[in-house]
Amino acid sequence: MEKVRLGIIGIGNMGSQHAGNILADKCPEIELTAVADNDPARIEFANEKYPETVAKFATAEDLINSGLCDAVLVAVPHYDHPTYAIMAMEKGLHVMVEKPAGVYTKQVNEMNDVAKKHPDLVFGMMFNQRTNHIYRKMREIVQGGEYGAIKRTNWIITNWYRPQAYYDSGNWRATWSGEGGGVLLNQCPHQLDLFQWICGMPTKVSAHLHFGKWHDIEVEDDVTAYMEFENGATGVFVTTTGDACGSNRFEVQLERGKIVAEDDKLYFYELEVSEPEFSKTNTIPFGCPKGKVVELETDGENPQHNGVLNAFASAILHGTEPIAYGFEGINGLTLSNAMHLSEWLGKTIELPFDEELYYNELMKRVATSRRKENVKSVVADLSNTYGGTK
Repeated sequence: MEKVRLGIIGIGNMGSQHAGNILADKCPEIELTAVADNDPARIEFANEKYPETVAKFATAEDLINSGLCDAVLVAVPHYDHPTYAIMAMEKGLHVMVEKPAGVYTKQVNEMNDVAKKHPDLVFGMMFNQRTNHIYRKMREIVQGGEYGAIKRTNWIITNWYRPQAYYDSGNWRATWSGEGGGVLLNQCPHQLDLFQWICGMPTKVSAHLHFGKWHDIEVEDDVTAYMEFENGATGVFVTTTGDACGSNRFEVQLERGKIVAEDDKLYFYELEVSEPEFSKTNTIPFGCPKGKVVELETDGENPQHNGVLNAFASAILHGTEPIAYGFEGINGLTLSNAMHLSEWLGKTIELPFDEELYYNELMKRVATSRRKENVKSVVADLSNTYGGTK
């Protein structure tokens, strides 16, 4: 096999972007051979925009059973990510899943269990932010251990502003039945993944979520979460789609320094001696360890979605490592599920939590979920736009 024959299931915002990148030769070891979408308007779009060599299917099942693909990329609404991933793996196809891995951890564990039965297949997750040089460098420093353990971490990621028109563009958007959540499930899976990828998983989560605070929606659009780690470190995660002048600042306080990522730059506040050591030996009441601030150099590489797909193809063809294994998708989802559960039950959630309890609580909300009428759906060529929104 010289190239991976890829089929894309779902050619909405993200699916069409991936298709456009592949057809523009940005993924040299991938050949786009098929697309599938159950929306006739999207198939009409595909017939107009994609060459005849790309087969078009009205269902994911037809694409998976076509024999035209070695691998599939699943880019459909969240609830169906595990469904089609499982279907493809059981047919012997390699799988790349768009974020999030799913809506609730119970279904993602089922997907992971199927993947374990097929170790010969490459199972990847589209965590393109892991290719960002800023976050790769942060992880290198934190996980390296040279500057001690984490004491505190804070991420304010509020530059996800969305007007009401965004939510009115699809009847499934921002509904419990259609999307399974709001800003945590749609905009923040990348940040929740990076949070645990860099800092590790917490043991406790306590969160306050506001549902439809800034928009006419039924899911969360404003979140403040507090977390505790096994070593006693704490973390705060703040996000919203309601701030027109939002921020993106990620801090990790270590025993001998602090890393700050903001405005596509990375700063390191390096102490001459670790804070615990200084506190034990210092005799000056208002003393403070000396240090310096530097802007860290990185390799500057940030290949994003194409980088993930190219690594996926290389893993299939050459046995190399993907950017993120599909199994890892459950970690960030565990955090978002725990935040929802904390708000719903009004208490701190210890990890791991009861998956059946979460599922039952979610289904209560799905049962009363409303789909919008007279939505203004947009059918557009989004293949050349950047982003990770759906």
